[in-house]
Parts: sequence; C-alpha cells; structure tokens
Amino acid sequence: MEKFKKELPYLAISLIPFAYLAYIWPSLPQKVPMHWNASGEIDRWGDKSETILLPVLMTGIVYLLFLIIPKIDPKGKLENMGNKLNHFRLILTGFMSILCLYILYSIKTVNGDPRMLFPILGLLFAFLGNYMKTMKPNYFIGFRTPWTLENEEVWKKTHKFGGLLWFIGGLLITLTFLVSEKIQLYTFIAITVVITLIPVVYSYLEFQKLKNKN
Repeated sequence: MEKFKKELPYLAISLIPFAYLAYIWPSLPQKVPMHWNASGEIDRWGDKSETILLPVLMTGIVYLLFLIIPKIDPKGKLENMGNKLNHFRLILTGFMSILCLYILYSIKTVNGDPRMLFPILGLLFAFLGNYMKTMKPNYFIGFRTPWTLENEEVWKKTHKFGGLLWFIGGLLITLTFLVSEKIQLYTFIAITVVITLIPVVYSYLEFQKLKNKN
C-alpha cells in the first residue's frame, strides 16, 4: 500500500492526457491533423483513433519504463539515487504530459501553433540539464558513454559540463518561438545535435587526459 501511495503522483500525471483525450473525444471529427511540416502547415490527416497512440507512447510508456528499469538494473544504482531519481522522473513525466496535452489541443483546434512544441522541449532540456550535474553513475540515465561508465571522475565532469550545455541549449531552443517556422526547426535540430555530441567528445577527451596523467 505504501508503494502504491508513492506511485500515485506519477500515475496521476501520466493519466492526465488520457483524461483530456477522453474529454475531447466526442467533439473530435473523424479526420484530424496528425502532422505539421516545417512551415507549420498540416501535411497529414488521420483517423481520430490514431490520437490514442499519443498518450500511450508519450506518458504511458515513460511511466512503465520507470517501473521496469530500476528492477532490471544489474547493480541497483538507480534505486540508490533515492529522491534524485524521483525528481528526475517527476520532471520528465510532467513535461511529457504537458507536451502530449499541447499536441492533443493542437489536433482538436486544428489551428494550434505547432511552433510552441519547441519551447516546451527547450524547457525540458534546460530542466534536465540543470539536473544532470547531480546524476550519479548508472546504466540507464545520463551521458552513458564508454568513458563515463569506466571512470566516475569522467562521469562527474561530463555531467557537470554537459548539464550546463543542455541548460543553455534548452534556453536557446525556448527562444526559437520568436523566429519563423523553418528557421525554428533547423535551429532546434542544430542545437540538439550539438548538445548531444559535444558531451560524448568531452567524455572521451577527459578520459584520455586522466589516462595520460596516470
């Protein structure tokens, strides 16, 4: 019973998009917009039954993953993170729920502005980046390169540096709503690639530096 009570906040947040979809379901037409192009124009329509996949994939799977992953963690490192893991889970689940709600809202109104997806993702990156510096070594979350997993000092340095990079990159992505749709998309892709690849290279260089030092 105690474990179930602890799960209630995460379960409730995960179910919000399902509840919202159930609420708007009767008002949805049979054909609804399912994709927007780089110019913000609808380029694919689909049956409204496809919308069920959105909360399933975006919040349902995230919720289930956080139930399963700690149990299959070979060394139990995630469970040893305690509240840090819970905070990370709450942030990720909350943002995925907000993102799903906005997509469903855009589908319902048809005229919803898909450009607002990027600021939401940017804020997610910024929050995760701010959290990364406290992340302890594990096999599932964080910058899991061969070099960070091999050396705890490399892990700490990479997550401190990478976390700052994600925080700054996230804020820059958030500001892209000020530019045109195409520029926004390309800027989002460019920033995402940069903040993903640079920590990988950084972890390798730090590992080599320590290796040469020793």
